[in-house]
Amino acid sequence: MGLKIWLDGTLVDEADAKISVFDHGLLYGDGVFEGIRVYHQRIFEEEAHIDRLYESAHAIRLTIPMDKAQLIEAMRETVAANEVGNGYIRLVISRGVGTLGLNPFVCHHPMVIIIASKIQLYPEELYEKGMKIISASTVRNHPQALPPQIKSLNYLNNILAKIEALDSNVMEAIMYNHEGYVAEATGDNVFVVRRGVINTPPVSAGSLEGITRNVVIKLAREEGLSVEEKNLTRFDLYTSEEFFLTGTAAEVIGIVDIDGRIIGDGQPGPITKLLRKKFFEYAQGN
Repeated sequence: MGLKIWLDGTLVDEADAKISVFDHGLLYGDGVFEGIRVYHQRIFEEEAHIDRLYESAHAIRLTIPMDKAQLIEAMRETVAANEVGNGYIRLVISRGVGTLGLNPFVCHHPMVIIIASKIQLYPEELYEKGMKIISASTVRNHPQALPPQIKSLNYLNNILAKIEALDSNVMEAIMYNHEGYVAEATGDNVFVVRRGVINTPPVSAGSLEGITRNVVIKLAREEGLSVEEKNLTRFDLYTSEEFFLTGTAAEVIGIVDIDGRIIGDGQPGPITKLLRKKFFEYAQGN
């Protein structure tokens, strides 16, 4: 039995979930999205995700044809219809059907798509043993060309870096900005521990202000750990005591090798393990 997809105001069978070839989301990547976790039938950080979605849409002058309460209810309906206890929601707002031209204002009906299913980004063993990654040569989009706060449907910049990772037989890559500072991974935020302090790049470096990132920062501070947003270089990554990534799909995962340099003792460190544990307690309402 296929999934039930929320499409333009109603739940339809997966086989019937189709959009026009003239949709500007398809033609130009014109739209925004959110990836959201579900834990024990509860949508994780629901309001924060919805707020960010509406901010992204507002920034590109895209009007979402539902208010926040209606969209939250639609998400809940889609989760229930697919009996997703622990899983993932992909919420997409496309510009809608238009013409073969860039003008977004000929698109009069934005399309709302909600998919609720399961996801496992990385094999479970990598969470225990840690993950190897590389530095990508693909430079992160300039933040004044495409602000990283906009979670846009156009992910080609990230995809090119992801291809570099896969060509190197690893699953992630670190992207650096035009100044050589760390921006983010292809789909995750970056954290390192140096001299006992947790550092993460600021949004101005080209990183998405991740929902999971913000939760982890809050949890770390509640544990009495020092967290600083600061520009990081490749040297900072190479010489870090611990290194981990955060993201909706990734959750919290330790990095033990970058570009052939071993991080710490080659195992996820104590702060990484603590924050992963605290994150799951928080996510599951404990």
